[in-house]
Amino acid sequence: MINVQSPLFLRRVLLADAAAGAASGLLLLLGAGMLEGLLNLPAALLQAAGASLLPLAAFLAWLGTRKAPSRAAVWAVIAVNAMWVVESFYLLLSGWVAPNAAGQAFIVVQALAVAVLAELEYFGLRELRKSPAAAAG
Repeated sequence: MINVQSPLFLRRVLLADAAAGAASGLLLLLGAGMLEGLLNLPAALLQAAGASLLPLAAFLAWLGTRKAPSRAAVWAVIAVNAMWVVESFYLLLSGWVAPNAAGQAFIVVQALAVAVLAELEYFGLRELRKSPAAAAG
């Protein structure tokens, strides 16, 4: 059972987001050539997405190690994650790329994973607001 009310919950979600972002970023950046053939997505797009994830992952790792993560910073993370989800689905609907079934599934699954992380970060932020320590800070 996940304890959303734990003061560590938000920090753990931020660190999980950082780990997922770093792993995805490295996979996309270094494996773009292989993934291009598997997903029918342009290697340049995959590399750009991977490169964009690495600084975010570093920021998330830093933020997740703070005793009390900044509310504004967490809201910014939630907003960036939400934009990633919207842009992922827009990419599928735009016609700019023509991924095969595996590529479509890849885009949808990663977008849903990011949406779940954003939702968990929101839950953690909401609980942080309720805690007496957060109200004092």
